Amino acid sequence: MDEVNQAHQWTRVVDESQRSPGWLAGAVFAVLLALTVSGCAYAPGGHIDYETEAPDIDHLVDIQAITPALVANFRQNVTGDIASTMPSYLKAQLTDYEYRVGPGDVLNITVYDHPELTIPGGAERSPEETGKTVQPDGRIYFPYVGRFRVAGRTVDQIRRTLTGMLSNYITEPQVDVNVAAYHSKKIYVSGAVATPGAQPITTVPLTLVDAVSQAGGPSETANWHEVVLNRDGTREVLSLYALMRHGDQTQNRLLRDGDVVHIPTLESENVAVLGQVRNPGNLVLGNERITLTTALARAGGVIETTAEPSGIFVIRPKPPGDAKLATVYQLDISNATSLTMGTHFPLQPQDVVYVTAAPLARWNNVISLLLPSALLPGTIADTTTRIGEI
Repeated sequence: MDEVNQAHQWTRVVDESQRSPGWLAGAVFAVLLALTVSGCAYAPGGHIDYETEAPDIDHLVDIQAITPALVANFRQNVTGDIASTMPSYLKAQLTDYEYRVGPGDVLNITVYDHPELTIPGGAERSPEETGKTVQPDGRIYFPYVGRFRVAGRTVDQIRRTLTGMLSNYITEPQVDVNVAAYHSKKIYVSGAVATPGAQPITTVPLTLVDAVSQAGGPSETANWHEVVLNRDGTREVLSLYALMRHGDQTQNRLLRDGDVVHIPTLESENVAVLGQVRNPGNLVLGNERITLTTALARAGGVIETTAEPSGIFVIRPKPPGDAKLATVYQLDISNATSLTMGTHFPLQPQDVVYVTAAPLARWNNVISLLLPSALLPGTIADTTTRIGEI
């Protein structure tokens, strides 16, 4: 079907869905379906003529009114207890931390009063150059005792083992062991930091905040809210913002060999405000998090002469793989004091705020333009122009 007929068909489907209690859910589903089918209409062989009725999809779309109870729940999640001290599990990990030597590490071994067993250093030779490199089989060679295994052991265990073996040749040997160079274990920091790259794991525990700091800190374009820790095939999203700005130590982690810390950019950190507001368009969030009322204010406020007081919607698409399509939150500001609830309703990146015009049927005319803008980043500007033409 051509573009005009297609638009009429989807408007009809949406209008019919309004007659049932789940009209808004039907509208949302119709838009999603329209978005999917429209791609076929322009593909070779994609011309399909058929008639169908909008299915019952109430169970696929969550529709929630913004009520004091909902706002109280959001406030608890956003401003709940912030850890002022380090969590017990992290404190235990740091207290019990021990570095274990691995292949590639360089050990500096000193036997006091026996200079023949200690390679002398100097201004022209670094400890790394004079030390003992752990071989791929995890062993090193030392005079008198020959080759012995050191990989997987702490420096204190190596010192005690070497002291015991040397005691067969030297009376009461005094041995000191330390790591001159760390090459066996690394973590990697990538993304929006000053100096991305590998960082060695040493005898000093390395945490998430330490690694980001050693990488020069986040850049101006860094997304502090969605730092990704990849470990052993699993992916964990952490908030550097909560850790650094609010002292939430539950977001900190002790890093291990092979961990990859990725800090994404702020490219998708925006909210679209459309409909009956004075300045519709995108609001760039950066690392800031704003509320529904703040978003409406930054868009110039609601146009009172044309806006429907009960028709302020926040469309929040569900994540990929979720059984639901989207959540639509509705705020009724027939009583202006209801705007106070909006001051505590936090928006998320990629949310779409839409203020309908009276009568409510106007919602049906623009829903097919609105939801695709929520699901397909980069179309907000075009959507704003098309809605203005309706």
